[in-house]
Amino acid sequence: MTGRSHPSSLEDKAFVLLVAAVTAAFAWIVWPFYGAVLWGAAIAILFAPLYRRLCKAMRERENVAALTTLVIIVVIVIVPLMLVGALLVRQAAGVYDRIQAGELDFGAYLLRAVDALPQWAVDLLRRFGIANLGDLQERVAAGLQAGSQFLAQQLLDVGQNTFNLVVGLFVMLYLLFFLLRDGDELAARIQTAIPLRPEQQNALIGKLTTVVRAMIKGTLSVAVVQGALGGLILWVLGVPASALWGVVMGLLSLLPAIGAPVVWFPLGVYLLATGRVWQGIVLLAFGALVISLVDNVLRPILVGKDTKIPDYVVLISTLGGLAIFGMNGLLLGPLIAALFLVAWDIFTASRRA
Repeated sequence: MTGRSHPSSLEDKAFVLLVAAVTAAFAWIVWPFYGAVLWGAAIAILFAPLYRRLCKAMRERENVAALTTLVIIVVIVIVPLMLVGALLVRQAAGVYDRIQAGELDFGAYLLRAVDALPQWAVDLLRRFGIANLGDLQERVAAGLQAGSQFLAQQLLDVGQNTFNLVVGLFVMLYLLFFLLRDGDELAARIQTAIPLRPEQQNALIGKLTTVVRAMIKGTLSVAVVQGALGGLILWVLGVPASALWGVVMGLLSLLPAIGAPVVWFPLGVYLLATGRVWQGIVLLAFGALVISLVDNVLRPILVGKDTKIPDYVVLISTLGGLAIFGMNGLLLGPLIAALFLVAWDIFTASRRA
């Protein structure tokens, strides 16, 4: 009996190694399109309830329901993003050219703003230890210049990689159709294959689904609305590259304790300090009364009672995700952080049992 157990154990280990090897090889092959796979899976999770309702209304005609859901996603998500993306690339090219030509000088703009400050404001800055205003201007201007140039360059790179974007979009939409149609079956197969207890599987999968829906429905949707409102008011006020600044506001609103005010408040102060009084007042009022209230109004409606990750975890994981994965880190960072938290919760609960 003992002599037969050893070969069986060896065969099991060999098979596990084979599974790990072919899985790693498959991941290596798919890696160039991991962003398309990631967002396809995330959008499928978000729109799965709509697909199920359509499938029920269409008498279980799964292909038709999946195709209809895909068309809805293209119309309300993909097409608007493509239009905004084209506008951003055009504005980014203009900003980049102006920076390279020296026409866009943040140091001069900041100098004008500081020179226009009343004496009591200058005295207040000195009271807080900011006596060398020239040094402050140089550092802030250098930071703004570098940040603007980086963002413009990133958007230009996106525009220059149009072919890769088109291929990635095709892969995402193609995959999305099958994830919508076969998503429940695929999730069941994955759940069966995971070597964890049922309660652990339910906790991990439930957290994964909750975070994806919360990030897209809540965080990303609020960021899009805040960025759109910010870009709109800047366009109305005649601020150059309003769409680009709107995107910056949207991206910053993803980060707790930072948010869109980092953009609209200094711009409003600059408009006031440089004599464009009514534009500055309108921007500051709109930012405080409209843009800043969007988060408090929309997030509870869009997210509901979904589990919320602590703000400091969201901030660190989002910044880390952006640094490692680029724009895909907006979703991957908080997702990895959420799975980390739930995994440790499960481990702690099992130790207490």
